[in-house]
Formats: sequence, structure tokens, C-alpha cells
Amino acid sequence: MAGRKVLIVYAHQEPKSFNGSLKRVAVEELSKQGCSVMVSDLYAMQFEPRATRNDIVGCLHNSEEFNYGMETLEAYKRGGLSSDLIEEQKKVQEADLMIFQFPLYWFSMPAIMKGWMDRVLVQGFAHEFPNCYDSGLLKNKLALFSFTTGGSKEMYAKGSINGDIRYLLWPMQHGIMHFCGVKVLAPHICFAPEYVSEEKRKDMLIAWAQRLRTLWKEEPINCSPEWYFK
Repeated sequence: MAGRKVLIVYAHQEPKSFNGSLKRVAVEELSKQGCSVMVSDLYAMQFEPRATRNDIVGCLHNSEEFNYGMETLEAYKRGGLSSDLIEEQKKVQEADLMIFQFPLYWFSMPAIMKGWMDRVLVQGFAHEFPNCYDSGLLKNKLALFSFTTGGSKEMYAKGSINGDIRYLLWPMQHGIMHFCGVKVLAPHICFAPEYVSEEKRKDMLIAWAQRLRTLWKEEPINCSPEWYFK
């Protein structure tokens, strides 16, 4: 939709990968709609995933005992976070929609993307108790997790060896996004693209483009335990 701003946080080492193709399709399709699209290509940026003292510029609030959560809260309030975090937070603030594009690693997101969550979504910026979940500080935004798996769809069905794919989404969608007040759209999952035909991979990319064309008409999921564990 024209005028909307989208942030794609992308975590894959290889631009020619299927994840890279999914990211390119999103940029192209959303741009055609008149959206302003920002991309944080974490590997290309050499994004630092570790949450350390280096994230705070200047003096610490408590130099006797380092508490990352408290120090980043105080640094955020006085404008004392490191420049890379300020830049990413600016993108988040501007975005109407955040798309997280990644391959599933060990039932979760890659470490570099988890590090982005840890360092960017700090207290005071994204949440500050009791302002969490429906009253989280990012409550006017949407998020969508788009990812690929190594296993087939059958392997992530309820009662299968891996369990329902929705179980894995609980910490990512609910524990991070919903906690910060973000409304979550249904995930877009491409199962085992590495093990299907080239034609099937093309179909997956077409399906992604088609979904993006009507994305702004979608309703967020019901952010409750029932959606994940019913």
C-alpha cells in the first residue's frame, strides 16, 4: 500500500540462496505497491550480535556492577546507545511492518538475528513493564516471520517427530514481538526448499509474491496460547 514503510530484517550469508530470493521478491513486490522498503542485511552489515558494554556510549549508570538491561535502559533515555543500535531503532520506529527473513536454525532464528532482537529491542524503546504485550511500546506495528526449514511440512505437523511448527513460533512471535506490543501476521513458511524441484521453488516464490499483494488486508493472528498449542 502506497506510503507504508516496511523493514526487512534479513539473515542469510548467501545472496543467491532461496532466502535471498524471498527477500528480493519482497523488496520488489512491496516497492511496486509504493511502499518504502528498508533492508537490514545482517551478515552483509557484519552486525554485532553480542550484547556487551560496547552498546553504551559514555559512563555507566552503575560502574560497580554491569547490568545490561538497566544500562541500556538508562542509555536509551539519555541518547547514549551505540550508533548501530540507534540506526536500527530508527528503522523500527519508521516501519509499519517488519518482515523477518531467515532459515530456521535449531528450531529458532539464526544467532545474528537473535542478537538483533537482544540489542535493538531494549527496555524503554520496545517495552517497559507494565507496558508489554497489548500495551507494549511498539503496539502500532505489524510483524511477519518468513522462513525456510530443512524438514518437510509433514515433519512439522502436530504429532510428528518435530512437533507442530507453531510450538517453535511461541518464543519468537509471542515472547518477542507480542511482548513488545507488535501485532503478528500469520508466518510464511517455505518447507524444505533445498529438497524440492526447481519448479516447486519457483512456485514458492510466486506464492510469496501473491501473498504480499494482499498483505495489508490480512488480520493479525490471535496472540494467545490457544493459537500455538490448541
